[in-house]
Amino acid sequence: MTQAPSFRLDGKLALITGSSAGIGFALARALGQAGATLVLNGRYSDRLEHCAGLLRAEGLQVHARAFDVTEPRAVQAAVDDIESQIGAIDILVNNAGMQRRMPLHEFSTEHWHELMRLNVDSVFFMGQAVARKMIERGRGKIINICSVQSELGRPNIAPYTASKGAVKMLTKGMAIDWGPYGINVNGIGPGYFKTELNQKLVADEDFNRWLIGRTPSRRWGELEDLGGAVVFLASDAAGFVNGHILYVDGGVTATL
Repeated sequence: MTQAPSFRLDGKLALITGSSAGIGFALARALGQAGATLVLNGRYSDRLEHCAGLLRAEGLQVHARAFDVTEPRAVQAAVDDIESQIGAIDILVNNAGMQRRMPLHEFSTEHWHELMRLNVDSVFFMGQAVARKMIERGRGKIINICSVQSELGRPNIAPYTASKGAVKMLTKGMAIDWGPYGINVNGIGPGYFKTELNQKLVADEDFNRWLIGRTPSRRWGELEDLGGAVVFLASDAAGFVNGHILYVDGGVTATL
């Protein structure tokens, strides 16, 4: 695919959290295809190395770093290691996240804290650790993965909706505080995509019928649909885009 120079990411280093499957892996692949060197992250080294091997076989430059994004000391140590051993982090994609579906009155305190640690705390820990490096250099791109649930509710996912609403507003706050230092902070809000996280919904005929009828584009999202959005926000083409949430949802947030 021919790309305008301002959309190229050659010479850039991109760290993508939660990138051993699903949306994170797709985002990493898109950034790599645009020229970025990749650092994949997840908790399990074997999964990361498998994914890194797949991308290397496509000719992409890939590193893998296994660490827990919910642990601030592990995050700081990993960021320091990447910066000293691989290079300056130009692009951070905060993608790591989880979902639990159950009625709110049945949601345990333990599950609430687990979900918030991964979906919200990790964005703060990673964003802060990387931004401190970016501030010194006077440049950088941070992309937080939000959701259509940053705007819309659905039954049995109230904690997830709360977490993604928090990520939306944290994205705006990061843009306000770090914009003066040359850092662009934006979000991507995926709609309903065919991923492992949504496998039960994909297999539910009633839900499929409802979703396709509810979505103006009349289909589920495919992972490739997210590539253009992440490359744009990571590139010089988005140099004056800051504090924005780009919904890639087939129009779900545009209609009742």
